[in-house]
Amino acid sequence: MGKDIYVVIEQRKGRVQKVGLELLGEAQRLAADLGQQVVAVLMGHNVAQKAQGLVHSGADRVILVDDPMLETYVTEPYARALTAVIEKFDPEILLFGATSIGRDLAPRVAARVHTGLTADCTALEIDPEEKLLLMTRPAFGGNLMATIVCRDYRPQMATVRPGVMKRLEPDAARTGAVEKLEVAFTPADMNVKVQQVCQHEGKAVDITAAKVLVAGGRGVGGPDGYAPLHALAAELSGEVAATRIGVDSGWIEKDRQVGQTGKTVRPQLYMACGVSGALQHVAGMEESDFIIAINRDENAPIMAMADLAVVGDLNTMVPKLTRAIQQHKAQKAQD
Repeated sequence: MGKDIYVVIEQRKGRVQKVGLELLGEAQRLAADLGQQVVAVLMGHNVAQKAQGLVHSGADRVILVDDPMLETYVTEPYARALTAVIEKFDPEILLFGATSIGRDLAPRVAARVHTGLTADCTALEIDPEEKLLLMTRPAFGGNLMATIVCRDYRPQMATVRPGVMKRLEPDAARTGAVEKLEVAFTPADMNVKVQQVCQHEGKAVDITAAKVLVAGGRGVGGPDGYAPLHALAAELSGEVAATRIGVDSGWIEKDRQVGQTGKTVRPQLYMACGVSGALQHVAGMEESDFIIAINRDENAPIMAMADLAVVGDLNTMVPKLTRAIQQHKAQKAQD
């Protein structure tokens, strides 16, 4: 029925993406419940030097598929390589990041090996009795959470949102074997010809990497209501985030949404301004180190979970707080 937890490590131009490292940390936690090992699957070209870093980050073993055919991500050769890994090693569980690559590769591979796939998971657990992987994801537009099991087929496969799981601190003392798997590619495996790779340097922000987030909810009132939040975030060297209402209303960009249908974040400071604290939003930020809530409604759910709850109008409180920080900085500079 398979053995060990395998994690597909996404890399772009030889740079390991952080979601793979997050999944190695989560896989170690799951493996402890199963008494199994964590195996990283690294595919690409001239990426062998990255294998030992994966061991330091939580992998007990690394399966390396290094071939010129895998220099640039293309669905067919990557699916061919990963299918070969599954057929040879028969993993119990296989995890992907829910990225553009993971969402493209995982369903193709699941179909080839005749197993199920749970997409966009926000939580993973091992059932204590049956030792099955419990895969939890938002359903019905994020209004409820569904837990799915793959009882009869292997591997149990899931894509997991970036930023949800917590990576381990690298440990240079960890050791693990690196095994290279040769895949007999043929020209037919490259079913498209890559003419050019155009890297677009967009203005999208990665709120999952921010140490400080200033989030606005329904209480900001409209697109102009985010301006004071941007000013405060700038003083705190942070970023602005939003709840679903802001995105659905067209007030702010989708890549700033926090919650079940957005991103999961773990900043050192999360300031919830005019945020009610609906379950869908809280699921994406409840692991923040310190939460400050500013809301006119003292009975709003967010106030009960905040480390510091301030009852007041964000349109008054946020500019005052921004000015106070500016004054403190100016005074400190003079001292």
